[in-house]
Amino acid sequence: MLVKAGTEGLAAGQIAAALDCPASSLSFHLAQLTRAGLLEQKREGRSLIYSVSFDQFVALMGFLLEDCCQGRSEICAPLAEIARTAACCSETDAGSQQ
Repeated sequence: MLVKAGTEGLAAGQIAAALDCPASSLSFHLAQLTRAGLLEQKREGRSLIYSVSFDQFVALMGFLLEDCCQGRSEICAPLAEIARTAACCSETDAGSQQ
């Protein structure tokens, strides 16, 4: 949901409503993802807006794919290509291409 929202992000309330998730549970998970550097948080009035940190997201995917499949690169090749393509996206259009 946040990847599709792109750099505009979504308010925590929108995310909670869409996921039918209690705000307290969602807040915990969003805070953890923010501390890990995968999400960015900004305040707009009374709302907290969350968006994906695409640079960190792509770096995580690259790390996960780096030594995958016990050295059998042919298994991971399609995923590695997706990660390379995502790395080429600029921050301004990353949300539209994910």
